[in-house]
Amino acid sequence: MPMRHGNTRNRFRYLSCISVVLLAGLMILSPCGGSQGGASLRFSVSYPESVDQGPLTGRMILVISRDDRREPRLQVGRHGPQFFGVDFEGLLPGEAVVFDESTLGYPINELKDLPAGEYFVQALLNRYTEFERSDGHTVWMHMDQWEGQNWRRSPGNIHSSVHQVTLDPASGETLELEVTEVIPPIPDPEETKWVKRLKMQSSLLTEFWGHPIFIGATILLPKGYDEHPDVRYPTVYYQGHFSLRAPLRFREDEPGEWTAEDLPRFIVVTIQHPTPYFDDSYAVNSVNNGPYGDAIHQELIPEIERRFRTIPKKYARVLTGGSTGGWESLAVQVFNPDFYGGTWTFAPDPIDFRNVEGINIYEDKNAFFKEHEWYKVPIASERFTTGEVRLTSRQATTMEMVYGSKGRGGYQRAIWSATYGPVGEDGYFKPLFDRETGVIDPEVARYWKENYDLRYILETNWQELGPKLEGNIHLICGHMDNYYLNGGVYYMEEFLEKTEDPYYGGSVTYGERGGHGFRPYSSYDLLKMMAAHITRNAPPGENTDMWKYR
Repeated sequence: MPMRHGNTRNRFRYLSCISVVLLAGLMILSPCGGSQGGASLRFSVSYPESVDQGPLTGRMILVISRDDRREPRLQVGRHGPQFFGVDFEGLLPGEAVVFDESTLGYPINELKDLPAGEYFVQALLNRYTEFERSDGHTVWMHMDQWEGQNWRRSPGNIHSSVHQVTLDPASGETLELEVTEVIPPIPDPEETKWVKRLKMQSSLLTEFWGHPIFIGATILLPKGYDEHPDVRYPTVYYQGHFSLRAPLRFREDEPGEWTAEDLPRFIVVTIQHPTPYFDDSYAVNSVNNGPYGDAIHQELIPEIERRFRTIPKKYARVLTGGSTGGWESLAVQVFNPDFYGGTWTFAPDPIDFRNVEGINIYEDKNAFFKEHEWYKVPIASERFTTGEVRLTSRQATTMEMVYGSKGRGGYQRAIWSATYGPVGEDGYFKPLFDRETGVIDPEVARYWKENYDLRYILETNWQELGPKLEGNIHLICGHMDNYYLNGGVYYMEEFLEKTEDPYYGGSVTYGERGGHGFRPYSSYDLLKMMAAHITRNAPPGENTDMWKYR
Protein backbone atom coordinates (compact mmCIF):
# COMPACT_ATOMS: atom_id res chain seq x y z
CA MET A 1 0.00 0.00 0.00
CA PRO A 2 1.55 3.34 -0.98
CA MET A 3 2.42 5.78 1.79
CA ARG A 4 0.61 9.10 1.70
CA HIS A 5 2.30 12.30 2.84
CA GLY A 6 0.87 15.44 4.33
CA ASN A 7 -1.80 16.55 6.79
CA THR A 8 -4.24 13.69 7.52
CA ARG A 9 -7.13 16.14 7.86
CA ASN A 10 -6.47 17.53 4.35
CA ARG A 11 -5.59 14.26 2.66
CA PHE A 12 -8.91 12.43 2.81
CA ARG A 13 -9.74 11.17 -0.67
CA TYR A 14 -11.08 8.03 -2.31
CA LEU A 15 -8.64 5.13 -2.67
CA SER A 16 -9.70 1.92 -4.37
CA CYS A 17 -9.58 -1.22 -2.20
CA ILE A 18 -8.99 0.77 1.01
CA SER A 19 -11.53 1.43 3.76
CA VAL A 20 -11.00 4.59 5.80
CA VAL A 21 -11.97 5.43 9.38
CA LEU A 22 -11.29 8.96 10.67
CA LEU A 23 -11.21 9.56 14.44
CA ALA A 24 -10.34 13.10 15.62
CA GLY A 25 -6.76 13.28 14.39
CA LEU A 26 -6.31 9.52 13.88
CA MET A 27 -6.87 8.02 10.43
CA ILE A 28 -7.02 4.22 10.04
CA LEU A 29 -6.46 2.86 6.54
CA SER A 30 -7.44 -0.79 6.06
CA PRO A 31 -7.03 -2.95 2.95
CA CYS A 32 -10.41 -4.28 1.78
CA GLY A 33 -10.98 -7.77 3.12
CA GLY A 34 -8.28 -7.45 5.80
CA SER A 35 -4.61 -8.25 5.42
CA GLN A 36 -3.42 -8.83 1.88
CA GLY A 37 -0.13 -10.16 0.60
CA GLY A 38 1.48 -10.31 4.02
CA ALA A 39 0.73 -6.66 4.83
CA SER A 40 1.38 -5.76 8.47
CA LEU A 41 0.31 -3.06 10.88
CA ARG A 42 2.00 0.31 10.35
CA PHE A 43 1.87 3.77 11.86
CA SER A 44 2.42 7.00 9.98
CA VAL A 45 3.08 10.18 12.00
CA SER A 46 3.38 13.77 10.77
CA TYR A 47 3.09 17.33 12.01
CA PRO A 48 0.99 20.10 10.39
CA GLU A 49 2.23 23.44 9.12
CA SER A 50 0.05 25.14 11.74
CA VAL A 51 2.40 24.04 14.57
CA ASP A 52 5.75 24.47 12.78
CA GLN A 53 6.99 25.53 9.35
CA GLY A 54 9.87 23.04 9.46
CA PRO A 55 12.09 21.48 8.45
CA LEU A 56 12.70 19.59 11.69
CA THR A 57 15.31 17.03 12.73
CA GLY A 58 14.83 14.74 15.69
CA ARG A 59 13.27 11.53 16.93
CA MET A 60 9.64 10.45 16.65
CA ILE A 61 8.38 8.33 19.53
CA LEU A 62 5.27 6.14 19.30
CA VAL A 63 3.81 4.87 22.59
CA ILE A 64 1.26 2.06 22.95
CA SER A 65 -0.22 1.65 26.43
CA ARG A 66 -2.84 -0.62 27.96
CA ASP A 67 -4.29 2.22 30.06
CA ASP A 68 -4.61 5.99 30.09
CA ARG A 69 -4.25 6.71 33.81
CA ARG A 70 -1.54 9.04 32.57
CA GLU A 71 -0.79 10.06 29.01
CA PRO A 72 1.18 7.21 27.38
CA ARG A 73 4.21 9.47 26.75
CA LEU A 74 4.48 10.08 30.51
CA GLN A 75 4.45 6.34 31.26
CA VAL A 76 7.54 5.43 29.21
CA GLY A 77 10.40 3.92 31.22
CA ARG A 78 12.37 0.79 32.04
CA HIS A 79 9.27 -1.22 32.89
CA GLY A 80 6.78 -0.28 30.18
CA PRO A 81 4.69 0.57 28.28
CA GLN A 82 5.48 -0.41 24.71
CA PHE A 83 7.16 2.26 22.57
CA PHE A 84 9.05 2.64 19.29
CA GLY A 85 11.43 5.31 17.98
CA VAL A 86 12.49 6.56 14.54
CA ASP A 87 15.05 9.24 13.63
CA PHE A 88 14.17 11.85 11.01
CA GLU A 89 16.13 14.64 9.29
CA GLY A 90 14.78 17.72 7.55
CA LEU A 91 11.18 16.63 8.00
CA LEU A 92 8.67 19.03 6.43
CA PRO A 93 5.06 19.61 7.53
CA GLY A 94 2.83 16.79 6.32
CA GLU A 95 5.69 14.39 5.60
CA ALA A 96 5.35 11.06 7.36
CA VAL A 97 7.60 9.19 9.76
CA VAL A 98 6.74 5.51 9.39
CA PHE A 99 6.73 2.77 12.04
CA ASP A 100 6.54 -0.74 10.62
CA GLU A 101 7.82 -4.28 11.12
CA SER A 102 11.44 -3.09 10.74
CA THR A 103 11.21 -0.53 13.57
CA LEU A 104 12.92 -1.49 16.83
CA GLY A 105 10.73 -1.30 19.93
CA TYR A 106 10.81 -1.93 23.66
CA PRO A 107 9.91 -4.01 25.66
CA ILE A 108 8.57 -5.92 22.64
CA ASN A 109 11.15 -5.52 19.90
CA GLU A 110 8.93 -6.02 16.82
CA LEU A 111 5.51 -4.61 16.07
CA LYS A 112 4.35 -7.95 14.71
CA ASP A 113 4.67 -9.47 18.20
CA LEU A 114 2.31 -6.96 19.81
CA PRO A 115 -0.73 -8.90 21.12
CA ALA A 116 -3.97 -7.93 19.41
CA GLY A 117 -6.25 -5.89 21.64
CA GLU A 118 -7.43 -2.49 22.89
CA TYR A 119 -4.73 0.14 23.41
CA PHE A 120 -4.13 3.82 23.99
CA VAL A 121 -1.78 5.31 21.39
CA GLN A 122 0.17 8.57 21.42
CA ALA A 123 3.04 9.98 19.36
CA LEU A 124 5.65 12.58 20.31
CA LEU A 125 8.16 14.53 18.23
CA ASN A 126 11.44 15.16 20.06
CA ARG A 127 13.22 18.13 18.47
CA TYR A 128 16.98 18.13 17.94
CA THR A 129 19.25 21.18 17.75
CA GLU A 130 22.40 21.51 15.67
CA PHE A 131 25.56 22.03 17.75
CA GLU A 132 28.79 23.15 16.07
CA ARG A 133 31.23 22.22 18.81
CA SER A 134 34.60 23.79 19.39
CA ASP A 135 36.30 20.41 18.82
CA GLY A 136 35.29 20.62 15.15
CA HIS A 137 32.38 18.16 15.32
CA THR A 138 28.81 19.03 14.38
CA VAL A 139 26.11 16.99 16.11
CA TRP A 140 22.33 17.02 16.32
CA MET A 141 20.95 16.51 19.83
CA HIS A 142 18.08 17.55 22.04
CA MET A 143 18.69 20.94 23.67
CA ASP A 144 17.51 20.91 27.25
CA GLN A 145 14.77 23.45 27.98
CA TRP A 146 15.36 23.40 31.75
CA GLU A 147 13.19 20.29 32.08
CA GLY A 148 16.11 17.98 32.82
CA GLN A 149 16.68 16.39 29.38
CA ASN A 150 13.27 14.72 29.50
CA TRP A 151 11.77 14.44 26.02
CA ARG A 152 8.38 13.41 27.47
CA ARG A 153 7.74 16.93 28.76
CA SER A 154 10.35 19.13 27.10
CA PRO A 155 9.04 22.56 26.00
CA GLY A 156 8.84 22.80 22.22
CA ASN A 157 8.34 19.09 21.68
CA ILE A 158 5.08 18.21 19.94
CA HIS A 159 2.73 15.38 20.85
CA SER A 160 -0.53 13.97 19.56
CA SER A 161 -3.76 13.47 21.40
CA VAL A 162 -4.30 10.10 23.08
CA HIS A 163 -6.31 7.69 20.91
CA GLN A 164 -8.04 4.51 22.06
CA VAL A 165 -7.84 1.97 19.27
CA THR A 166 -8.10 -1.73 18.54
CA LEU A 167 -4.82 -3.04 17.14
CA ASP A 168 -4.06 -6.28 15.34
CA PRO A 169 -0.55 -6.64 13.89
CA ALA A 170 -1.90 -8.99 11.21
CA SER A 171 -4.56 -6.54 10.02
CA GLY A 172 -2.46 -4.71 7.44
CA GLU A 173 -3.84 -1.40 8.66
CA THR A 174 -1.97 1.87 8.59
CA LEU A 175 -2.80 4.28 11.40
CA GLU A 176 -2.01 7.91 10.64
CA LEU A 177 -1.47 10.30 13.53
CA GLU A 178 -0.65 13.99 13.76
CA VAL A 179 1.38 15.60 16.50
CA THR A 180 -0.36 18.93 17.08
CA GLU A 181 0.14 19.94 20.73
CA VAL A 182 3.30 21.92 21.50
CA ILE A 183 4.54 21.56 25.08
CA PRO A 184 4.67 25.05 26.66
CA PRO A 185 7.66 26.57 28.47
CA ILE A 186 8.23 25.61 32.09
CA PRO A 187 7.57 28.61 34.36
CA ASP A 188 10.43 29.72 36.58
CA PRO A 189 9.84 28.59 40.18
CA GLU A 190 9.33 31.41 42.65
CA GLU A 191 11.88 32.32 45.26
CA THR A 192 10.87 32.40 48.91
CA LYS A 193 12.41 33.35 52.25
CA TRP A 194 13.96 29.89 52.43
CA VAL A 195 14.62 28.90 48.81
CA LYS A 196 16.68 30.98 46.37
CA ARG A 197 17.55 30.24 42.76
CA LEU A 198 20.36 30.99 40.37
CA LYS A 199 20.58 30.37 36.63
CA MET A 200 23.44 31.54 34.47
CA GLN A 201 24.86 31.05 31.01
CA SER A 202 28.21 29.32 31.19
CA SER A 203 30.81 30.91 28.92
CA LEU A 204 32.96 27.76 29.10
CA LEU A 205 30.16 25.42 28.04
CA THR A 206 28.72 27.83 25.49
CA GLU A 207 32.11 28.00 23.80
CA PHE A 208 32.42 24.20 23.74
CA TRP A 209 28.92 23.50 22.39
CA GLY A 210 28.68 26.52 20.08
CA HIS A 211 25.27 27.22 21.60
CA PRO A 212 24.09 28.92 24.80
CA ILE A 213 24.35 26.44 27.69
CA PHE A 214 22.94 27.20 31.13
CA ILE A 215 23.76 25.92 34.59
CA GLY A 216 22.14 26.83 37.88
CA ALA A 217 21.51 26.11 41.52
CA THR A 218 18.73 25.92 44.08
CA ILE A 219 19.81 27.19 47.49
CA LEU A 220 18.13 26.32 50.80
CA LEU A 221 18.86 28.90 53.50
CA PRO A 222 18.99 28.08 57.20
CA LYS A 223 16.68 29.21 59.96
CA GLY A 224 17.74 32.65 61.13
CA TYR A 225 19.67 33.58 57.97
CA ASP A 226 18.20 37.09 57.82
CA GLU A 227 18.29 37.57 61.59
CA HIS A 228 22.02 36.76 61.81
CA PRO A 229 23.59 38.92 59.06
CA ASP A 230 27.14 38.48 60.37
CA VAL A 231 27.08 34.67 60.36
CA ARG A 232 28.67 32.64 57.57
CA TYR A 233 27.65 29.03 57.08
CA PRO A 234 29.12 25.69 55.97
CA THR A 235 27.70 24.46 52.69
CA VAL A 236 26.37 21.06 51.68
CA TYR A 237 26.53 20.43 47.93
CA TYR A 238 23.80 17.87 47.29
CA GLN A 239 24.51 16.03 44.02
CA GLY A 240 21.87 14.29 41.94
CA HIS A 241 19.57 14.33 38.94
CA PHE A 242 18.14 17.57 37.60
CA SER A 243 15.49 18.99 39.88
CA LEU A 244 14.09 22.42 40.65
CA ARG A 245 12.66 21.24 43.95
CA ALA A 246 14.06 22.58 47.18
CA PRO A 247 17.03 20.61 48.60
CA LEU A 248 16.32 17.92 51.19
CA ARG A 249 12.66 17.87 50.04
CA PHE A 250 12.11 20.99 52.12
CA ARG A 251 8.53 22.30 52.20
CA GLU A 252 7.50 25.79 53.23
CA ASP A 253 4.36 24.52 54.98
CA GLU A 254 6.22 21.71 56.77
CA PRO A 255 9.84 22.79 57.42
CA GLY A 256 10.20 19.91 59.87
CA GLU A 257 13.67 19.06 61.14
CA TRP A 258 15.29 21.84 59.10
CA THR A 259 14.20 24.29 61.80
CA ALA A 260 14.89 22.02 64.79
CA GLU A 261 16.44 23.85 67.74
CA ASP A 262 19.45 21.55 68.05
CA LEU A 263 20.29 21.33 64.32
CA PRO A 264 23.46 23.20 63.31
CA ARG A 265 22.77 25.69 60.53
CA PHE A 266 23.84 24.99 56.95
CA ILE A 267 23.31 26.31 53.46
CA VAL A 268 22.33 23.40 51.18
CA VAL A 269 22.79 23.65 47.41
CA THR A 270 21.60 21.47 44.56
CA ILE A 271 23.18 22.16 41.18
CA GLN A 272 21.41 22.09 37.81
CA HIS A 273 23.78 21.07 35.01
CA PRO A 274 21.85 19.32 32.21
CA THR A 275 23.71 18.39 29.04
CA PRO A 276 22.54 17.45 25.55
CA TYR A 277 23.17 13.84 26.66
CA PHE A 278 21.48 13.66 30.05
CA ASP A 279 19.77 15.52 32.86
CA ASP A 280 23.15 16.21 34.43
CA SER A 281 26.80 16.13 33.43
CA TYR A 282 28.19 13.94 36.23
CA ALA A 283 29.87 17.17 37.37
CA VAL A 284 33.24 16.49 35.71
CA ASN A 285 35.03 17.55 32.55
CA SER A 286 34.72 15.16 29.62
CA VAL A 287 35.53 15.22 25.92
CA ASN A 288 31.91 14.55 24.92
CA ASN A 289 30.05 16.76 27.40
CA GLY A 290 32.59 19.54 27.71
CA PRO A 291 34.11 21.31 30.71
CA TYR A 292 31.23 20.93 33.17
CA GLY A 293 33.55 20.40 36.11
CA ASP A 294 35.32 23.68 35.33
CA ALA A 295 32.02 25.49 34.73
CA ILE A 296 30.68 24.38 38.11
CA HIS A 297 33.83 25.25 40.06
CA GLN A 298 35.04 28.32 38.16
CA GLU A 299 31.73 29.97 37.27
CA LEU A 300 28.79 28.68 39.31
CA ILE A 301 30.12 28.05 42.82
CA PRO A 302 32.06 31.36 42.92
CA GLU A 303 28.78 33.11 42.11
CA ILE A 304 26.95 31.16 44.83
CA GLU A 305 29.64 32.06 47.33
CA ARG A 306 29.51 35.71 46.25
CA ARG A 307 25.73 35.98 46.67
CA PHE A 308 25.29 33.96 49.85
CA ARG A 309 27.15 33.93 53.15
CA THR A 310 28.96 30.63 52.83
CA ILE A 311 32.31 29.81 54.42
CA PRO A 312 34.40 29.57 51.22
CA LYS A 313 36.94 27.13 52.57
CA LYS A 314 37.61 23.42 52.09
CA TYR A 315 36.71 22.32 55.62
CA ALA A 316 33.25 23.94 55.34
CA ARG A 317 32.28 22.53 51.92
CA VAL A 318 30.91 18.97 52.07
CA LEU A 319 29.18 16.70 49.60
CA THR A 320 26.44 14.11 49.49
CA GLY A 321 24.23 12.39 46.93
CA GLY A 322 22.88 9.03 45.90
CA SER A 323 23.00 6.91 42.73
CA THR A 324 24.08 9.31 39.96
CA GLY A 325 24.62 11.87 42.72
CA GLY A 326 26.56 9.24 44.63
CA TRP A 327 29.12 8.87 41.86
CA GLU A 328 29.26 12.62 41.47
CA SER A 329 29.78 13.30 45.16
CA LEU A 330 32.72 10.89 45.32
CA ALA A 331 34.18 11.93 41.96
CA VAL A 332 33.99 15.64 42.75
CA GLN A 333 35.73 14.97 46.09
CA VAL A 334 38.45 12.87 44.42
CA PHE A 335 39.05 15.31 41.54
CA ASN A 336 38.92 18.37 43.80
CA PRO A 337 40.55 17.21 47.06
CA ASP A 338 41.66 20.74 47.99
CA PHE A 339 38.19 22.22 47.50
CA TYR A 340 35.88 19.89 49.47
CA GLY A 341 36.21 18.59 53.00
CA GLY A 342 34.26 15.33 52.87
CA THR A 343 31.61 13.27 51.11
CA TRP A 344 28.78 11.03 52.28
CA THR A 345 28.12 8.96 49.18
CA PHE A 346 25.01 6.77 48.90
CA ALA A 347 24.59 3.86 46.42
CA PRO A 348 27.00 5.35 43.89
CA ASP A 349 26.89 4.54 40.20
CA PRO A 350 29.86 2.32 39.30
CA ILE A 351 32.95 3.54 41.15
CA ASP A 352 34.93 0.52 39.96
CA PHE A 353 34.33 -0.55 36.38
CA ARG A 354 34.74 -4.21 37.17
CA ASN A 355 31.04 -3.99 37.91
CA VAL A 356 28.98 -1.70 35.67
CA GLU A 357 25.46 -2.99 36.37
CA GLY A 358 26.92 -6.49 36.25
CA ILE A 359 29.41 -5.94 33.41
CA ASN A 360 33.14 -6.29 34.06
CA ILE A 361 34.35 -4.02 31.29
CA TYR A 362 37.94 -5.26 31.63
CA GLU A 363 37.41 -9.02 31.63
CA ASP A 364 34.04 -9.64 29.98
CA LYS A 365 34.16 -9.91 26.20
CA ASN A 366 30.47 -9.19 25.82
CA ALA A 367 28.19 -6.79 27.68
CA PHE A 368 25.16 -9.07 27.32
CA PHE A 369 26.55 -12.43 28.52
CA LYS A 370 28.99 -13.84 31.01
CA GLU A 371 30.98 -16.39 29.02
CA HIS A 372 32.12 -19.50 30.88
CA GLU A 373 33.93 -22.51 29.48
CA TRP A 374 30.85 -24.42 28.36
CA TYR A 375 27.99 -21.95 28.56
CA LYS A 376 26.86 -18.32 28.55
CA VAL A 377 24.74 -16.60 31.17
CA PRO A 378 22.76 -13.41 30.45
CA ILE A 379 24.04 -10.44 32.45
CA ALA A 380 21.42 -8.97 34.76
CA SER A 381 21.39 -5.18 35.18
CA GLU A 382 18.46 -4.81 37.58
CA ARG A 383 16.95 -6.98 40.32
CA PHE A 384 14.47 -6.95 43.16
CA THR A 385 15.91 -7.00 46.68
CA THR A 386 14.90 -10.66 46.83
CA GLY A 387 17.50 -11.35 44.14
CA GLU A 388 14.96 -11.94 41.37
CA VAL A 389 16.20 -10.51 38.07
CA ARG A 390 14.05 -7.70 36.74
CA LEU A 391 15.97 -6.60 33.63
CA THR A 392 18.91 -7.93 31.63
CA SER A 393 21.77 -5.92 30.20
CA ARG A 394 20.53 -6.55 26.67
CA GLN A 395 17.05 -5.30 27.56
CA ALA A 396 18.42 -2.16 29.21
CA THR A 397 20.54 -1.48 26.14
CA THR A 398 17.63 -2.02 23.76
CA MET A 399 15.49 0.40 25.75
CA GLU A 400 18.11 3.12 25.34
CA MET A 401 18.43 2.39 21.63
CA VAL A 402 14.70 2.97 21.25
CA TYR A 403 14.93 6.20 23.28
CA GLY A 404 17.43 7.56 20.78
CA SER A 405 20.26 6.60 18.43
CA LYS A 406 23.86 7.67 19.14
CA GLY A 407 23.05 7.99 22.84
CA ARG A 408 20.56 10.79 22.26
CA GLY A 409 17.78 9.33 24.38
CA GLY A 410 18.92 11.06 27.57
CA TYR A 411 19.37 7.88 29.60
CA GLN A 412 21.83 6.12 31.89
CA ARG A 413 24.22 4.12 29.72
CA ALA A 414 24.43 6.97 27.26
CA ILE A 415 25.65 9.44 29.86
CA TRP A 416 28.16 6.92 31.19
CA SER A 417 29.62 6.60 27.69
CA ALA A 418 29.45 10.37 27.10
CA THR A 419 31.18 11.06 30.43
CA TYR A 420 33.69 8.22 30.63
CA GLY A 421 34.40 7.50 26.97
CA PRO A 422 36.29 9.03 24.03
CA VAL A 423 34.77 10.90 21.09
CA GLY A 424 33.89 8.82 18.04
CA GLU A 425 34.68 9.77 14.46
CA ASP A 426 31.12 11.04 13.96
CA GLY A 427 31.36 13.43 16.91
CA TYR A 428 29.16 11.40 19.22
CA PHE A 429 30.71 9.25 21.95
CA LYS A 430 32.52 6.08 20.99
CA PRO A 431 30.48 3.23 22.55
CA LEU A 432 31.95 0.90 25.14
CA PHE A 433 30.28 -1.98 23.34
CA ASP A 434 28.36 -2.70 20.18
CA ARG A 435 24.72 -2.09 21.05
CA GLU A 436 23.46 -4.87 18.78
CA THR A 437 26.01 -7.61 19.49
CA GLY A 438 27.25 -6.58 22.93
CA VAL A 439 30.94 -6.99 21.99
CA ILE A 440 33.11 -4.80 24.23
CA ASP A 441 35.77 -2.51 22.75
CA PRO A 442 38.90 -2.97 24.95
CA GLU A 443 40.38 0.37 23.85
CA VAL A 444 37.31 2.23 25.05
CA ALA A 445 37.36 0.21 28.28
CA ARG A 446 40.94 1.29 28.81
CA TYR A 447 39.97 4.94 28.31
CA TRP A 448 37.19 4.60 30.91
CA LYS A 449 39.66 3.06 33.37
CA GLU A 450 42.44 5.60 33.04
CA ASN A 451 40.18 8.64 33.28
CA TYR A 452 37.12 7.82 35.39
CA ASP A 453 37.46 4.54 37.31
CA LEU A 454 37.49 6.11 40.78
CA ARG A 455 38.96 3.11 42.56
CA TYR A 456 41.75 2.86 39.99
CA ILE A 457 42.46 6.60 40.18
CA LEU A 458 42.65 6.51 43.98
CA GLU A 459 44.83 3.42 44.02
CA THR A 460 47.17 4.81 41.37
CA ASN A 461 47.46 8.25 43.00
CA TRP A 462 47.06 7.48 46.70
CA GLN A 463 50.46 8.88 47.66
CA GLU A 464 49.31 12.30 46.41
CA LEU A 465 45.58 12.08 47.14
CA GLY A 466 45.60 10.15 50.41
CA PRO A 467 46.78 12.98 52.69
CA LYS A 468 44.11 15.28 51.22
CA LEU A 469 41.29 12.74 51.54
CA GLU A 470 42.05 11.25 54.95
CA GLY A 471 38.81 10.91 56.89
CA ASN A 472 36.76 12.41 54.05
CA ILE A 473 35.28 9.37 52.27
CA HIS A 474 32.09 7.80 53.63
CA LEU A 475 30.27 5.22 51.51
CA ILE A 476 26.77 3.88 52.18
CA CYS A 477 25.16 1.09 50.13
CA GLY A 478 22.70 -1.78 50.39
CA HIS A 479 23.96 -5.34 49.92
CA MET A 480 21.00 -5.90 47.56
CA ASP A 481 21.29 -2.73 45.52
CA ASN A 482 18.77 -3.03 42.69
CA TYR A 483 21.41 -2.17 40.07
CA TYR A 484 24.24 -4.23 41.55
CA LEU A 485 26.09 -1.06 42.53
CA ASN A 486 27.23 -2.67 45.78
CA GLY A 487 29.82 -4.53 43.65
CA GLY A 488 31.75 -1.36 43.00
CA VAL A 489 31.56 -0.39 46.67
CA TYR A 490 33.03 -3.79 47.63
CA TYR A 491 36.00 -3.24 45.32
CA MET A 492 36.50 0.28 46.65
CA GLU A 493 36.30 -0.86 50.27
CA GLU A 494 38.84 -3.61 49.58
CA PHE A 495 41.31 -0.99 48.36
CA LEU A 496 40.54 1.59 51.07
CA GLU A 497 41.07 -0.89 53.88
CA LYS A 498 44.58 -1.61 52.56
CA THR A 499 45.65 2.02 52.39
CA GLU A 500 48.65 3.19 54.40
CA ASP A 501 50.47 6.47 54.93
CA PRO A 502 47.74 7.49 55.44
CA TYR A 503 44.99 5.00 56.15
CA TYR A 504 41.86 6.44 54.52
CA GLY A 505 40.14 6.89 57.89
CA GLY A 506 36.60 7.12 56.55
CA SER A 507 33.73 4.63 56.71
CA VAL A 508 31.73 2.12 54.66
CA THR A 509 28.20 1.25 55.80
CA TYR A 510 25.99 -1.53 54.38
CA GLY A 511 22.34 -2.48 54.67
CA GLU A 512 21.81 -6.24 54.88
CA ARG A 513 18.73 -6.33 52.64
CA GLY A 514 19.08 -2.74 51.48
CA GLY A 515 18.11 -1.86 47.95
CA HIS A 516 19.02 1.17 45.86
CA GLY A 517 17.19 3.52 48.20
CA PHE A 518 18.85 2.24 51.38
CA ARG A 519 19.41 5.08 53.86
CA PRO A 520 20.48 4.18 57.42
CA TYR A 521 19.78 7.65 58.75
CA SER A 522 17.68 10.74 58.07
CA SER A 523 18.81 14.07 56.61
CA TYR A 524 18.70 15.43 60.15
CA ASP A 525 21.13 12.76 61.36
CA LEU A 526 23.35 13.26 58.31
CA LEU A 527 23.58 17.00 58.91
CA LYS A 528 24.51 16.40 62.54
CA MET A 529 27.29 14.04 61.41
CA MET A 530 28.52 16.60 58.89
CA ALA A 531 28.53 19.33 61.53
CA ALA A 532 30.68 17.20 63.83
CA HIS A 533 33.05 16.41 60.95
CA ILE A 534 33.37 20.08 59.96
CA THR A 535 33.97 21.15 63.55
CA ARG A 536 36.62 18.47 64.01
CA ASN A 537 38.47 19.45 60.83
CA ALA A 538 38.24 23.22 61.10
CA PRO A 539 41.65 24.93 61.10
CA PRO A 540 42.76 26.67 64.31
CA GLY A 541 41.09 30.02 64.79
CA GLU A 542 37.89 29.18 62.88
CA ASN A 543 34.68 30.02 64.75
CA THR A 544 32.57 26.87 64.50
CA ASP A 545 30.07 28.05 67.11
CA MET A 546 28.61 30.94 65.13
CA TRP A 547 26.49 28.67 62.90
CA LYS A 548 25.20 26.53 65.77
CA TYR A 549 22.73 29.04 67.16
CA ARG A 550 19.24 27.93 68.23
